[in-house]
Amino acid sequence: MQAALAGFALGLSLIVAIGAQNAFVLRQGLMRAHVLPVCLICALSDAVLIVAGIAGFGALTQAIPGLEPAMRLFGAAFLTWYGARSLRSAWRGGEAMGEGRAALSLRAAVLTCLAFTWLNPHVYLDTVMLLGAISAQYDQPAAFGLGAVSASFLFFFSLGYGARALAPVFARPRAWQVLDLAMAGIMWTLAARLVLGGMDAIAASFPLFERLFVV
Repeated sequence: MQAALAGFALGLSLIVAIGAQNAFVLRQGLMRAHVLPVCLICALSDAVLIVAGIAGFGALTQAIPGLEPAMRLFGAAFLTWYGARSLRSAWRGGEAMGEGRAALSLRAAVLTCLAFTWLNPHVYLDTVMLLGAISAQYDQPAAFGLGAVSASFLFFFSLGYGARALAPVFARPRAWQVLDLAMAGIMWTLAARLVLGGMDAIAASFPLFERLFVV
C-alpha cells in the first residue's frame, strides 16, 4: 500500500501541470467531442510507458544517443503546427461552443492525441525513466506502478469530463479566443524548449557537432 500511494502521488504530480496533452484533453472536454477515446488514449499510453519504465525500458534512450534529440525535434514541429492552428482559431473568433466550431473527427482526434502523447520526449523522461528509476527503490515496484497508472486514469478522466462544468463560461465567444490564445502560447513555449533542449542533446550525443556548436 505504501508503494502504491507513493506511485499515485508522484504520478499525479508529474501530469497535473498544464501542458500540450492536458490542454488538448481540456478542449475536447469543453466541446464534448470524443472525450472517452481521448481520455483512454492518454491514460492507456501512460500505463504502457509506466510499465515499460518499471521493466527497465528506459535504457533504450541511453543506448541510442540520437533517439531523444530526434524525438524533440519532431515534437517541436508538431507543437509549432498546432500552435499556429490555435492562433488562427483565436484570430477568427466569433464562435461560441456549439455555434460554428468544427469539432475534430474521431480519427483526427485520436491521431492528434497520440501525437501529443508519443511525440513528447518529456513523457519518456517522466514516466519511463523517472518513475522507472524510483520504482526500483521499493520492494514491490509493481504496486508503485499500479499507483502511478491509477493517478493517470483519475486525472485524465476528471479533466475530460470535469471540463463540462466550465460550459457556461465557454458559451461566450471571447472565452474560446482566450483559450485558443493560451493554447498557442503553451504549444510554442513547449516547442521552443524542445528545440533548445534538442540542440544541447544533439551536441552532447555527437562530439563533432558539439565542437561546432560550442564555437
